[in-house]
Amino acid sequence: MQKILVLNSGSSSLKYQLFSVDGDKYTPIAKGLADRIGIEGSYVTIKIGDGDKIVDNVALPTHKEAIREVLAMLLRGALKSIDELSGVGHRVVAGGEYFKESALVTDKVIDQVDELSILAPLHNPAAAMGLRAMKSLLPDIKQVVVFDTAFHQTMDKAAYLYPLPLEQYKKYKIRRYGAHGTSHYYVSREAARLMGKQGKIITCHIGNGASISAVDNGKCVDTSMGFTPLAGICMGTRCGDIDPYIPLHIFKTQHKSIDEVNNLLNKESGMLGLCGYSDNRDVEAAIAKGDEDAIAANEVYIHSILRFIGSYIAVLGGVDAIVFTAGVGENSPALRKALCDRLSYLGIEIDEAANNKRGETIEITKPNSKVHVYVIPTDEELVIAQDTVRLIK
Repeated sequence: MQKILVLNSGSSSLKYQLFSVDGDKYTPIAKGLADRIGIEGSYVTIKIGDGDKIVDNVALPTHKEAIREVLAMLLRGALKSIDELSGVGHRVVAGGEYFKESALVTDKVIDQVDELSILAPLHNPAAAMGLRAMKSLLPDIKQVVVFDTAFHQTMDKAAYLYPLPLEQYKKYKIRRYGAHGTSHYYVSREAARLMGKQGKIITCHIGNGASISAVDNGKCVDTSMGFTPLAGICMGTRCGDIDPYIPLHIFKTQHKSIDEVNNLLNKESGMLGLCGYSDNRDVEAAIAKGDEDAIAANEVYIHSILRFIGSYIAVLGGVDAIVFTAGVGENSPALRKALCDRLSYLGIEIDEAANNKRGETIEITKPNSKVHVYVIPTDEELVIAQDTVRLIK
């Protein structure tokens, strides 16, 4: 019996989950959050099994103190002693070209994660802090890093190279990296299991941040996010794909700084920019009231998703299954129905009753549908725990 701790470090937060591992069986024991790290009003939470959530208001000046408090929380009942921990797995967003798969943590690996902060400035610095903090507190524990970009490393050059001067790739490593890879890997694997075969699968990770991937017999062949997570479909606050000259035009004609343009594209655009709401629940409520901006924004949203699904059918040479996951993908029957209705030319026949269910793995198409459509709640923490067990052996 092993116990594996999974950490997901943000700039001011630290999510965690503890698994008990018995052979191939992974059982979540406890999970929680250390929040407002370095900010007044910080706290740590834990929920053990089906018990009530416990909240401790405690000062968390750095990630090291946050991890120390998380370990103390776990010792309240989830762990008898720290010696029970077999390993720690960390989610890291950007692995660049250094990491084509998960890796055991060394000083060099931590430095490389830090170096790749240029690709994920909101995520990798926090991950590096979490890695160093854990190493300082528990120097003998084996740690593993699992990268959001790793699953996309199977893409061919045709998919990941940009048509820029080749020096931009060779010298500066500007290429398509993608994101959400751990989620795309998990749900594509689950879809293959449900179908009873591998095949051609399009996975739609649709949350506030969103990406779509084309998976052929278990390997990613294309993905919508690019050099950064700004690319691809319309998102909650991100614009997704636009004419690349638009940021330059705004910069030159509106006299905005580079930081202001970056903020506009990442935090003020997408659904928020189009209708004033970034949360899909608020958008759907506004649509129900006849809000014309929300209705138009939703059409832009659906159109952008359809464009990628359609192009990936061409890339794959057909499609066996389409998968919806993440916050919106798992919880918006209206969005799924709108997309499936517009994809009915593929022979998709939606099961209305199944589509109206939330929070469970389910096929939402009828038995005679020519393409399977699944809703599969993602479980990135499970994948991280599995990779950690595999590597610490």
